[in-house]
Amino acid sequence: MNNKIMQCVDSAVRAINETLEKKLSIEKGRNCLLYSNGAMDSISLVSLISFVEQKIEDTFNQSIILADEKAMSNKNSPFLSVGHLCDYIEKLLQEAVTCKHQSH
Repeated sequence: MNNKIMQCVDSAVRAINETLEKKLSIEKGRNCLLYSNGAMDSISLVSLISFVEQKIEDTFNQSIILADEKAMSNKNSPFLSVGHLCDYIEKLLQEAVTCKHQSH
């Protein structure tokens, strides 16, 4: 997995943690549970998604949308853990690169 993706997600989780009463266990790395542990409500999740999307765009110069129909219909939600989210972002970035190459 791309370390830069992990850094983006880690940074966003740390920012969200400052607003949460029950903190996310970011020290668990990829195993840090996100939405599934009850620490975040839906507004916190939306904020996290927004932070991550912005950090990914700033870092990779690539815009992605994390909360779309594909993400919501995934059997394993990309918002279960940091690892799931990082893997999903990596997949989206790879798809974006593939689409760019196919359009040239």
